[in-house]
Amino acid sequence: MTLKMLLAAAIVTISIPTIGQVVPEVQGDHAPLTVGVGYSNYNTNLSGRVGGPMFWADWKFFEGPSPLHGLGVEVEGRDLNYNRTGSVPNLRMDTISGGPIYALHINRIFNPYAKFLLGFGSIDFISSNPNYKHDTRALYAPAGGLEYSVYKDLSVRGDYEYQFWTNFFNHHALNPNGVTIGISYKFGRSYEP
Repeated sequence: MTLKMLLAAAIVTISIPTIGQVVPEVQGDHAPLTVGVGYSNYNTNLSGRVGGPMFWADWKFFEGPSPLHGLGVEVEGRDLNYNRTGSVPNLRMDTISGGPIYALHINRIFNPYAKFLLGFGSIDFISSNPNYKHDTRALYAPAGGLEYSVYKDLSVRGDYEYQFWTNFFNHHALNPNGVTIGISYKFGRSYEP
C-alpha cells in the first residue's frame, strides 16, 4: 500500500510541471477586432479641400509566427461632404475600400502601420455636360499612420492616404489625398508576451 502511494505521488509530482506553459503564447481574449471613427480632410485634386467622417475596422491575426503578428485586414468607409474650400459647391467624395494592413508592435503604446487598400469611389461635381454630374470609379490607395494607446483598449490614430482613381476625365487619374484623425477601440485584448 505504501509503495503504491509513493508511486502515485511520484507520478503526480513529475507530471505537474508539464501541465502549464512557462510563458503563454498570447494573453487575453482572442478577438483581435478594432473599430474606429474619425474625421478626414482631403485635397480633392479637383477643387480645393473637403472633409467628413470616416469609419474603419481592422481584424489582425495575432496567432501566427512572430513576424506575422501585425498582419491583418482593414475595411474603411469615408464620406467627404463638408468644409469645402474649392469652387465646386456640390463636390462630394465617398469611398469604401479594404485590404491588407501591417502594424509594427514597437511597444504597447506606439504602433506604426502601413496598408494597401482597393475599393470604389463615388464623386459628385459640376461639368460642362449637364448629364454628367456623378461618377464612380475603382480606386487603390497606399497609406500609413500611427496608433497611440491612450487608455487600455482606446487608441488615437493618425493616418495619411494617397488614392488613385483610375481612368478619370479623359483617361487621367484623380489623386485625392489627405489625413484622418480618429479614435479606435480594441475588442478582446490580445497582447504579445
